[in-house]
Amino acid sequence: MGNPVNDAEAAAAEFHEFFEAHYAELARLAHLLTGEADAADDLAADALLALWHRWDRVRNADHPVAYARGVVANLARTRIRSAVRERRRVALFWAPRGGGDGYAVDGPDVPAVVDVQGALRRLPFRKRACVVLRHAFDLSERDTSLVLGISVGTVKSQTSRAVAELQRLLGPGTPAAHVQVAVAAQRSGGSQ
Repeated sequence: MGNPVNDAEAAAAEFHEFFEAHYAELARLAHLLTGEADAADDLAADALLALWHRWDRVRNADHPVAYARGVVANLARTRIRSAVRERRRVALFWAPRGGGDGYAVDGPDVPAVVDVQGALRRLPFRKRACVVLRHAFDLSERDTSLVLGISVGTVKSQTSRAVAELQRLLGPGTPAAHVQVAVAAQRSGGSQ
């Protein structure tokens, strides 16, 4: 039986050689599969990390590079599926809701809904989250602070700034009360 230290060093040296020889190729593969240049390096690194954890199995495989490409492909597939699910969740969140949820809506004012949704998307996340939780979901300042993990004072200031920014984005002369109603209407998919 070999020396465990020497075996570990040999495995590390083999992996290092494999990494140097195939990292760029795996990153290119990830880029082509996902279409995301920024994600390609991360996916290649994640794949190589997974390979390192199973290096004994990989180094004894008939085609280690093919194995590595399979890992990249699986990670890319997972990333794409996750992105598709996220887009669907966002679309469902913004989709008009009908039925008996307590909101009486004659019909959605599509241009207003689109304008408000577009304006909300332009807000930084914290401001958008504060104004949506406060006005679309009627949460108290305290409940909003608990959801977001921020202080009540931050909720107050971020909500106030978000409403002011929405007023600016939706056009001059838009009263704050109209902005709040328009944001609240997003929950039901129309204007109230």
